[in-house]
Amino acid sequence: MTTRPFRIFRGASGAGALREYATEVSEGMVVLDAVHQIQAESAGDLAVRWNCKAGKCGSCSAEVNGVPRLLCMTRLEDLPADRPVTIEPMRAFPHVRDLVTDVSWNYEVKRQITPFTPRPPDAPDGTWRMQQSDVDRVQEFRKCIECFLCQDTCHVLRDHRLHEAFVGPRFLVHAAALEMHPLDVADRTADLRKAHGIGYCNITKCCTTVCPEGIRITDNAIIPLKERVVDALWDPVAGLARLVRRRT
Repeated sequence: MTTRPFRIFRGASGAGALREYATEVSEGMVVLDAVHQIQAESAGDLAVRWNCKAGKCGSCSAEVNGVPRLLCMTRLEDLPADRPVTIEPMRAFPHVRDLVTDVSWNYEVKRQITPFTPRPPDAPDGTWRMQQSDVDRVQEFRKCIECFLCQDTCHVLRDHRLHEAFVGPRFLVHAAALEMHPLDVADRTADLRKAHGIGYCNITKCCTTVCPEGIRITDNAIIPLKERVVDALWDPVAGLARLVRRRT
């Protein structure tokens, strides 16, 4: 076992500072293990949110050495050993205490997105028929564990604080899962352009980089949604077809 230094943010409601800690670590430990050990040894009142410790609940999201990560999936051996491990709360959401942030805004945003709206059943037994390839297309988006790391790294939310104008990559993924579902018939293109602010995304792929589930957020969700918005609102052929339909 070796002793490693840590710098952990301590404070409440956005006010606070990094404090120095040290603890013995062993092979295979993750950052959350070290945080729990520091709690037990020298910081019993340290606030940190966690649940499953298996990378599936998304609760222990924080920033490790300035990068949004899950504490339970970040191995200490993968971090530079020549400097302290710095652990801070996510910056895109209101700070509560120590490593805990208030992510309730995300659930409010989700309620604003038009829900799943299926077409009428097309089989005598009241069920639907669809192609397996269409089902496979949206399965990737269902891997999301709502850790909100993609929201935290998005510069529109993190740096520019445009929470009122932009829903963020997590909910563009949610919208894509609905828009691309083979049974869904709702049209969300107008909302994507205005209420959801898809135009603010400049496809830097930073959200894809931090996703612990490996979802190709930019390539498979956001870019196809941008294409749908462009096709629906600015495609001259589609615009002419809409004009003809209105006149007839």
